[in-house]
Amino acid sequence: MADWCDLSEDARLVWGKTNRDRGLVWLPLFRHLADSADVAGLLWDVWLPVPVRRRIAGSFPGGFDDGRVLVRWLAGVHDIGKATPAFTWQVRPLREAMREHGFTFDRQVEADRGRAPHGAAGQIVLTDWLTSRHGWDRASAGAYAVVVGGHHGVPPTDADLTEIRARPYLLGVGGIWPAVQDELLGWLTRRVAATDRLAVWREVILPQPVQVLLTAIVIVADWIASNEQFFPYGFRQEDASDRLQQAWEELDLPTPWRAVDTTGVDAARLFARRFEMPPGAQPYPVQAAALEQARAMPLPGLLIVEAPMGEGKTEAALAAVEVLARRSGAGGCFVALPTRATSDAMFSRVLGWLSRLPDADVGRGAREAALAHGKAILNDEYSRLYRGVLPSAIGVDEGGTAVAAHGWLAGRKRKMLSSFVVGTVDQLLFAALQARHVALRHLGLAGKVVVVDEAHAYDVYMSQYLDRALEWLGAHGVPVVVLSATLPAHRRADMMQAYDVGRFGPRRGVRRLRRFRAGSDEATDDYQVLRDERRYPLLSVSGVDRVPTAVGCAASGRSFDVRLERSDNDPAALADRLRTDLTDGGCVLVVRNTVARVLETADELRRLLGPGISVSVVHSRFMAADRAVKDTWLRDTFGPPERLTELGRARPACHVVVASQVAEQSLDIDFDLLVTDLAPVDLILQRLGRLHRHRRAVRPGRLAQPRCLVTGVDWAAVPPAPVPGSITVYQHHALLRAAAVLLPYLDGDRPLCLPQDIAPLVQTAYGRGSVGPPGWQSTLAEAAVQADARAEVARKRADTFRVGPVRAPGVSLVGWLDASVGDGEATNGNERRGQVHVRDDGAEALEVLILVRRGERLVTPPWLDQGGDVEVPTDFEPSRAVARTMLRCALPLPQALTARGGVDRIIAELERRNTFPAWEKDRLLGGELILDLDEQGRSRLAEFVLTYDRDIGLRASKIDHCAVHRQLSDT
Repeated sequence: MADWCDLSEDARLVWGKTNRDRGLVWLPLFRHLADSADVAGLLWDVWLPVPVRRRIAGSFPGGFDDGRVLVRWLAGVHDIGKATPAFTWQVRPLREAMREHGFTFDRQVEADRGRAPHGAAGQIVLTDWLTSRHGWDRASAGAYAVVVGGHHGVPPTDADLTEIRARPYLLGVGGIWPAVQDELLGWLTRRVAATDRLAVWREVILPQPVQVLLTAIVIVADWIASNEQFFPYGFRQEDASDRLQQAWEELDLPTPWRAVDTTGVDAARLFARRFEMPPGAQPYPVQAAALEQARAMPLPGLLIVEAPMGEGKTEAALAAVEVLARRSGAGGCFVALPTRATSDAMFSRVLGWLSRLPDADVGRGAREAALAHGKAILNDEYSRLYRGVLPSAIGVDEGGTAVAAHGWLAGRKRKMLSSFVVGTVDQLLFAALQARHVALRHLGLAGKVVVVDEAHAYDVYMSQYLDRALEWLGAHGVPVVVLSATLPAHRRADMMQAYDVGRFGPRRGVRRLRRFRAGSDEATDDYQVLRDERRYPLLSVSGVDRVPTAVGCAASGRSFDVRLERSDNDPAALADRLRTDLTDGGCVLVVRNTVARVLETADELRRLLGPGISVSVVHSRFMAADRAVKDTWLRDTFGPPERLTELGRARPACHVVVASQVAEQSLDIDFDLLVTDLAPVDLILQRLGRLHRHRRAVRPGRLAQPRCLVTGVDWAAVPPAPVPGSITVYQHHALLRAAAVLLPYLDGDRPLCLPQDIAPLVQTAYGRGSVGPPGWQSTLAEAAVQADARAEVARKRADTFRVGPVRAPGVSLVGWLDASVGDGEATNGNERRGQVHVRDDGAEALEVLILVRRGERLVTPPWLDQGGDVEVPTDFEPSRAVARTMLRCALPLPQALTARGGVDRIIAELERRNTFPAWEKDRLLGGELILDLDEQGRSRLAEFVLTYDRDIGLRASKIDHCAVHRQLSDT
């Protein structure tokens, strides 16, 4: 007998799904509940990584058996709130059919049904059923039932539940409603063999991380079971037996990665197998040390790797990922980078590593990989994977496994569920954001090893989100590897402490344990060892208890001395200096702290240096396509000698590149002379990583020794006065402390030695000790007060939308996202007003797509090498090729346009000028903003005149209304 035959006709009549686009095709509620339970069982058996299953099962006496039954049961009852008047009222013919069979509807239902969404209604129905029929106390029942309440992405609040309970007619407390709800719950419970387990589960205190994971699994099961492609509506009951098998075969979800055991493989052999290394090359000491710690550290645990630029931290992290995945059972990894550009570059490197991994599960097919950021589809490598075009496998030793993107997992909100994901750090920080479906992000991270690269790049505001994300990763038992070249000691301690709060829970009774060092009266905390540590390179490793371990290791032996010199903030003086220094030729990088200074400097240098010395600009205010060309040009022109040889190119004889911070890190470029605006000391050190980066047979005589000119500051003032733009970007205090610690080098007392001086400079600059001459102290003290005040404001502002800490076991997720920001992530421009959450950039960044207007027509920018000068239709959706070209024309507007609440005004003006209803439902273009330029690259927006040039980028000039008025008066 079919499993549905013992249901009453009343229970079978309750509808769960409809598709009114195909007529009134509907699916009974019981069938959708059964489908969801069956899918959840297969997710548990086939798809969920071991750590996720272990984390859930660890709470129950029946272990993995209990875990499997529980996820099937929760998925099976997740839509019980649809067996209520509030939900079934929506479709009149189905409602009337139910009414004819005795279902009653209060006259208030139509007016009030929106107050009882079926998730929250289901939480109440399930809670009451567990307490009245099975003897659960309300608190225990609530910790399980909140999974039902939150299966649409946001758990209800106490106020939501109270409002529903105040209107019992929405739940169906009279007539046959309670009996049907009881029948459906009992039937599903028996169907998944959970009846006997309920008495056991009511004694189990369910931790919050487990509630989050269960919620996410139910969401995934519900999404799959709701997909008509897999589970058609209007099916015949006799077809139900093979319904699940057909759907699962079509879905074809990949199985988790299973890393091989490399315990007996030494570092040299492992790195040679996994990465492109010259024959006979040995790993750097920090790479060998990271591998050793990954093999020995407690799990779960956090490993922080601090080492100079160019020491192979990325390769060290990926080697550690393989070891930690094997030890923990993790089914993949997530690598977080600061920007889209660095994510794209890392994606290529991770694909190469994946190609060399041995296939631990023969015959399981291609490993799926995803690139996670808003413009990932524009990445050629990811696009090829997405379209199913597999790259050639790289045959190195055991390697050769194919890599692909899985179609269903590549969908919106599902990329993080892929096994191997590279993306911007936002994707990690979103795990700490009160956003709809944040539980899915937790599920995507919980079965992986997480790598956070360039950890020094995150300010106070972003660090609050990062620390909360680390806390939840610790609670989920996720191994984490953090990489940085210039990490302040307090940040390494704060990150370790945040992770341990999740791993062990907060200290009880006191905010932190205070110990006394042997032979000292100084009190300290568990993480003081990391705050005091000054060795470099350094590995910080989780301890068995809360006390971490700091492990020093040898440097690679590569080092060089840099002479720092002060330089006046005067373009004419800089031009004179460059003219002299470039007598014998050479390549110079000038780094400015703002795009405005980049453009001003380049203009002046072109004018003053004359045609004999080429000047180029690189900054963030280029269209995506032009920016990609710029980045490629940088690497191909100023990259390592072997790259130029491979390309058949010669290094320019004499060239000046004026750049913003985009040239600061994650680009393998090499210059003979560096000129930089004063910046925080860690960023100065990052910029020095572009100076004499590679060994070259010959450098111009005057530039044979590494030199750096520090400008962007009035050195005659006491203390030195940075230019206003730098203060806006970095704050006065950080700039003054950087100047103070660099004084001995700027005064010519000694050269700066890399990497030996990195740690002392960074730790001193970011410490609380006194720095600088006596005459600086009052200004430094005032700047410190201002910096502390701003930091406190940033911390409080971050708390507005940050998820709460991990609460005590048994506390339900009710109200977990009570300040929900909606989806929290932008795709193509949708929800753009909800995107300003995890980055504190001073003003909302706004991205537009650039098109050129010719009369009444719009065309793609004519200068594009691919897809340029193509007319864009406005009365119907553009082709996929044209839409992709348009997305490559994305450009961030200057913050001057959107500061002080101006973003809504700019959006309104752009929508007024260029809104095309035919595009709104387009998967790629829906919600995007269009900025149209004339054929000279000009446009006016609000009170700004904008001009765009493929070589210069975007300029924004505020209109001088007084000058215009004077001009009109004169005429």
